[in-house]
Amino acid sequence: MRRWLTFAWIAALRFLGEGRMQTGFILGGIAIGVAVIVFMSAMLTSVQTNFTNRVLTSQPQIELQPPDEVARPLRQEEGVIEAAIVQRPTQRVLSVDQWQTILTRMRARSDIVVATPSVSGSALAVRGDASRSIGVVGIEPDDYFRIVRLPDYIIAGEPSLGTDDILVGIDLANDLGATVGDKLNVTTGTGGSRILTIRGIFDLGSKGANERNTYVQLRTAQSLLNLIGGVTGIDLTVNDVYAAETIAQDIGAVLPVKAQSWIMTNAQFFTAIWAQTLSSLLIRSFVGLSVAFGIAAVLVVSVLQRSKDIGILRAMGSSRGKILRVFLIQGGILGFLGSLAGSALGGVALLIWHLYARQANGAELFPMIVEPSLFVTSALLATLTGVLAGMVPALRAARLDPVEAIRG
Repeated sequence: MRRWLTFAWIAALRFLGEGRMQTGFILGGIAIGVAVIVFMSAMLTSVQTNFTNRVLTSQPQIELQPPDEVARPLRQEEGVIEAAIVQRPTQRVLSVDQWQTILTRMRARSDIVVATPSVSGSALAVRGDASRSIGVVGIEPDDYFRIVRLPDYIIAGEPSLGTDDILVGIDLANDLGATVGDKLNVTTGTGGSRILTIRGIFDLGSKGANERNTYVQLRTAQSLLNLIGGVTGIDLTVNDVYAAETIAQDIGAVLPVKAQSWIMTNAQFFTAIWAQTLSSLLIRSFVGLSVAFGIAAVLVVSVLQRSKDIGILRAMGSSRGKILRVFLIQGGILGFLGSLAGSALGGVALLIWHLYARQANGAELFPMIVEPSLFVTSALLATLTGVLAGMVPALRAARLDPVEAIRG
């Protein structure tokens, strides 16, 4: 096999083989550094994906609503304001103007996956002597369940909705002492009243949502809220969840609606995600720098130890370019082999952590997401880091004067 290798490769492999101990130490250091990067990257990706999915599967990515009502100052005559102080009016339950046309336009956009109308409002749920304030959401189940995956959170009953059916949260059901099949008397401030049957009970993982959120057929909510033929919102999902705010601003600029994205309604969560990503990036950067300095330090020592060998090679006619390539190849080999060992070590650490890190009930903390591209990227970056780290000692070796190197 060696006859197929160039001089630079043969010299680089021989130098690494002769310094087995220091080569082993630096490979161990690189492996640990790469393992830390792989472990942190995979764990952070899993945590962020899990949190984002929990947020996005319980609410629309973009919601279109009627614009806020604005009070206007009274004018007695031109240029004279009768009431200079104008209070903000209460916001009534209003329908989105020309919502059918807007819905058609949203479904025609290439960056929107699902668009569906909804009706939301407040109501009072009564069962016997117990009563609770609730939020009623009227939906078209087939489309809405593609946005909010409510069937995944059903713990009793089924996620089907008839005209007189309702889906309630586990905490609301407990507060009312109700179960699947029981009746609720739902009344609204507009005078609407309906006896509804609990068809299913869900658990969204949030006490507030489980106590307040309820879901009924779109026509049922329209009747309860006295909004026949109207909708209070149009819910959307988009191709790129992180572009939701840009798409919302674009929609709000051309249509008479208030467009709110999940990024704005979950601003604190989104800020925490970015802060976590930035801190992880800084940690990985410092780990990468420590690996680079470790490779550079070993190669500098190698140059000092082999200065006479380098001088002899130069005296025998080896060019500066060949000597330069010898140490660049050494750095690349160290980075590549270290990345392979580090990727394996990081993968094993992920499996062990996922196996033993459990919730109190024994369930997994969150699904582990490991992308093959992570290992490929780590190998490429570690190899590149090794080559770059070997640049300075390689230049030093290439500049050695043959006579002085042999004498020294």
